[in-house]
Amino acid sequence: MRARLGRECVYVPSCRFGLYVALRHWCPPGGRVLMSPVNDDVIFFVVLAAGLRPVQAPLNPLDASIDVDAVPDEVWGSVSAVLTTNLYGNPDPAPRLRQKCDTLGIPLFEDGAHAIGSRVGDRPVGAWGEASVFSLSKHVGAKAGGMLSLADPGLREAVEKTCAGLLAPRRTSAELAYLVRPYAEAAVRGLRLRRAAWAAIRLLGLADREEIRMPLRPDELALAARETPGLDAHHPWVRVDMHDYRLEAGRLRLRRIGRGLDRLDDVLDACRAGTELLLATPWAKPRDTYGTQPLFRVPLFVADRDAVVAALARQGIVVGYLYDPPLDDYAGAEFTDPSPAPEAARWFARHALPVDPLRARAAAEVLERSGARPVRAPGEEELPRSRPTPGGLEQSRD
Repeated sequence: MRARLGRECVYVPSCRFGLYVALRHWCPPGGRVLMSPVNDDVIFFVVLAAGLRPVQAPLNPLDASIDVDAVPDEVWGSVSAVLTTNLYGNPDPAPRLRQKCDTLGIPLFEDGAHAIGSRVGDRPVGAWGEASVFSLSKHVGAKAGGMLSLADPGLREAVEKTCAGLLAPRRTSAELAYLVRPYAEAAVRGLRLRRAAWAAIRLLGLADREEIRMPLRPDELALAARETPGLDAHHPWVRVDMHDYRLEAGRLRLRRIGRGLDRLDDVLDACRAGTELLLATPWAKPRDTYGTQPLFRVPLFVADRDAVVAALARQGIVVGYLYDPPLDDYAGAEFTDPSPAPEAARWFARHALPVDPLRARAAAEVLERSGARPVRAPGEEELPRSRPTPGGLEQSRD
């Protein structure tokens, strides 16, 4: 990761843990962080756990990146940091955000969880901010681990010391469970037992969420806010979907992560090919600015997303990484400053269909057979009637 980013990197047990460490290091409690409302709710709770106030930004409707020009001057004057999302790998406008942060004298943090392999300007995503965080659960496929990168290599020792003070001690049972998990998942897939496995997880009370967003539990969240900054009070929210997020890594875990990193370039090459295919379909809205950057998931835009998700599920293609509703609609003004221009985020959250580029052709065929209708973005001109798709597919755009 040092070679990829050209800066110092520290291994952390998860991306969310690394972000918490960065926020605590640079931002005194009580500060305000400008961020995207189309984001994982876990990240929202990490910001709260750090004793900070999330401030939701207006977005570009085509990729859910921060719309720098739409942020009012009074909002810029009130924030003490900016956090990018780089959703699905599409970069936020980091060069402009870097310039703005320098003018204001505030730190820029980059969430690169989806964006290993993406670039913006003349640098990779993660090489613009004071700190950036990456997930090794995504492209690396390790189901664990993250990286915290630092613009100032002299901070490495202090950051490692902070991390060490927050880690939970490693557990042999957790390491063994991590070791056997891929084989158990493969058995479930091979025996077509997904529905039975999910039902068992729910029956045992191990499911963290039933809907796209986890339950907010506002009364409990208000009580937790009295004990910030600190992870313990917000642990019920921050741990969702990754209960080992702050667990010290053992050798088995690190070995598997290392093997995944060794294969990373091959995975990214395959993702680029799939991304190019999906961006050529009638449901895509490619952006010339950054090229084929959504290497983790490619957002296609459909009129009836629930119906398309169901059609894909019938063919064994699971759609995840949906962020609907936006965080300001989800959490309300008690816990966040709402976006001054929320409609673009609402449109994106309602219509974006994130497709795994490694399943590109199969997903495109399902969309074509299901009659999925493309949808116009706010302000977009009338769509042409048809447009060829890869493999000779053609889809009406009415």
